[in-house]
Amino acid sequence: MKEVVGEGSTRPMAWRREQLNRLSELVQQHETEVLEALAADLGKPPTEAFFELVALRQELKLTTRQLGRWMRPQPVSVPLSLRPGQARVVPEPLGCVLVIGPWNYPFQLTLRPLISALAAGNTAVLKPSEHAGAVADLIARLIPLHFEADVVQVVQGDGAVAAALVAMPFDHIFFTGGGTIGRKVLEGAAAHLTPVTLELGGKSPAIVLEGAEPIVSARRLIWGKGINAGQTCIAPDHLLLAPAMREPLLKAMAAERSAMYGDDPLASDQLSRIINDRQFTRLEALLTTAQNEGRVLIGGEISREQRRIAPTVIRVDSREDPLMADELFGPLLPVLALDDLDTALQEIRQGPKPLALYLFGGNEADQQLVLNSTSSGGVCLNDVVMQAGVPQLPFGGVGASGMGCYHGESGFNTFSHRKAVLKRPFRFDFKLRYPPYKVDLNLLRRLAG
Repeated sequence: MKEVVGEGSTRPMAWRREQLNRLSELVQQHETEVLEALAADLGKPPTEAFFELVALRQELKLTTRQLGRWMRPQPVSVPLSLRPGQARVVPEPLGCVLVIGPWNYPFQLTLRPLISALAAGNTAVLKPSEHAGAVADLIARLIPLHFEADVVQVVQGDGAVAAALVAMPFDHIFFTGGGTIGRKVLEGAAAHLTPVTLELGGKSPAIVLEGAEPIVSARRLIWGKGINAGQTCIAPDHLLLAPAMREPLLKAMAAERSAMYGDDPLASDQLSRIINDRQFTRLEALLTTAQNEGRVLIGGEISREQRRIAPTVIRVDSREDPLMADELFGPLLPVLALDDLDTALQEIRQGPKPLALYLFGGNEADQQLVLNSTSSGGVCLNDVVMQAGVPQLPFGGVGASGMGCYHGESGFNTFSHRKAVLKRPFRFDFKLRYPPYKVDLNLLRRLAG
């Protein structure tokens, strides 16, 4: 697959557009099968599952429209000493890349990096998550129907297969998943000095200050914790709540939860399920402890048989609580009191940098303070998750929440090498640059400024 790139076959725009068209046809022609596979793996309702396809279609549309501009060599001015001469930056393909997909959005987050990789002129090997078996089987069946084997291939298997792939000399590795496996990917890639993009996660805080509209804020927070049963890397992980907002917001959250999922959420057809028994058991243990201690403020409904947990709001009195130890990646939302914004921001800075940070309400000064005194993959004001719906915005983490980014032009650049090119004529070849050097150093100092 590297040979196809090396011989230059993938460089023309026509080749890249053809691959994007093939991927677009895959998404368009197999919509029903994708929705069925997502329902089988995660119990996703059709509307929620459909947005995985919407994200791919938006990315394909933007990439197809902007590809010519992204591919265009960028001229660079040259210093006087190198004139006449022409310099430019030429984006070129990296080669054959490996994309390791996650289980939480197994279709979208496996194929979306592929859009950027193909647009940049690469070939690719896809490793879908074995934990979302129905989607993995579907991707393995559909890719050969739409792509030549020397352009895109699919390899299935467990963690051992992924480790074997990471040990191979790919030209780039793109991984979406948790930090523990991300570290192993980075370690494996080091043997060949393979560049890596890690899309991870973290404990993304949501801060609610005075001035937030309670009903809309509550609706958006419950939605952000409810979609995909909270198994979203940029879902709000915990809530920092100003005292004046506590009563109106919690009251509104209870009402909005009922409006979305009914009085019996476990019977709702709008609620996804936890991916597997291991993840369910982890969340169940955290919820059970909170229930035994009387700290559940809203919700708490749970069904092991269905592997379903309703969106649940839990009081947390300290950051030492087990709910605050790791990313929850589920529909549990701990709530901590926020007495002072500066102190809260200091505590956020002391922890690992989150993938997302959310702020509801406050004034312009509060918003600027949050932007200037925290570091996170992205920030969204007065909403959650929706920043990922803007294809032109780069999406990626920082520090423990990841490295590198994609979406739109950022994705094209991630899978491209920006090659520096200088062209000079043979005329005006001054001998002063060659030994034996005769230029006085004092003159050189003056010329160099």
